[in-house]
Amino acid sequence: MDVSLFDFDLPEAQIALRPASPRDAARLIVVAADGRIAHRNMRDLPDYLRAGDAFLVNDTRVIPARLHGTRLRPAGPAKIEILLHRRLSDDRYSVLARPARKLAAGDDLLFGELKAQVVSRGDNGEAEIRFALGGEALDAAIAALGEMPLPPYIAGKRKADARDASDYQTVFAREQGSVAAPTAGLHFTPELLAALQGKGAAREAVTLHVGLGTFLPVTAGDTSQHRMHPEHAALDAATAARLNAVHGAGGRIAAIGTTSLRTLESAAGRDGVIHPFDGDTDIFITPGYRFRAADLLLTNFHLPRSTLFMLVSAFMGLEVMRCAYAQAIAQGYRFYSYGDACLLMPAS
Repeated sequence: MDVSLFDFDLPEAQIALRPASPRDAARLIVVAADGRIAHRNMRDLPDYLRAGDAFLVNDTRVIPARLHGTRLRPAGPAKIEILLHRRLSDDRYSVLARPARKLAAGDDLLFGELKAQVVSRGDNGEAEIRFALGGEALDAAIAALGEMPLPPYIAGKRKADARDASDYQTVFAREQGSVAAPTAGLHFTPELLAALQGKGAAREAVTLHVGLGTFLPVTAGDTSQHRMHPEHAALDAATAARLNAVHGAGGRIAAIGTTSLRTLESAAGRDGVIHPFDGDTDIFITPGYRFRAADLLLTNFHLPRSTLFMLVSAFMGLEVMRCAYAQAIAQGYRFYSYGDACLLMPAS
């Protein structure tokens, strides 16, 4: 499909720089398959789930993946910034470096007291580096030295601060490994979770460590020419059995965020049966995709020309989503990671 079909204009003032407070005070636009739209609040989410449904969250935890340091060289030290992109081993990461043009294999790097060396340099600022520490010692050093990797549309307007350490983490964050938050999960509070439980909806969890590829704009002219960066995802056997039982009893699975949905769809067979999954997924969902297991989707508002706007257009239909976004813009909804939410309810 022509990528320009997924373009739209957003007033810059509607890009949220902070989350709603409290989190479940965010606005919620509810979109039905026939295009009907309701304007609600995140605290109204239990109105749309019923006993026997399950809502599926991503329990990944964002690491403070942005590190500022020094490249050591004979001509004198030079400043460098890296964004940890993907863990390759106990002591090695794939990173995005800035500036990267003069970076070369063998270069020594220093981040505070944390030493590293460039193993190789790829294209578009990517590099592989090996740290002098590994395992939990490396985790602790990154936690002490790094900052939250806010997306460019926020980081370009303000620096990450102490509030982001909690704001950019979901209440169910558990498994360390993401360089971006599964942002639909940011709207949940203990009170909202209790209300959903009181409604009889079961909470289930998967893990997808969110990488940069999910959020990068599509630069190709046609969706068929775009390739997703692989991300590690896991859905265990017990969770798969419970989710299959939900469908078997006539219940629905509500994916909380596109990362939960992509994990679920990666684990499901063509017959809709959900299997255990533990590995990389590069699933790229565009209009025409036949969904296997997800019945509802709670998600934030996404960037134009992004793989995520393509995914929601596949879930609901491109014209339905274009109309919903136009109405959200007209009604002053807040967009992107710290913004408001959409509940998408396609026909059964």
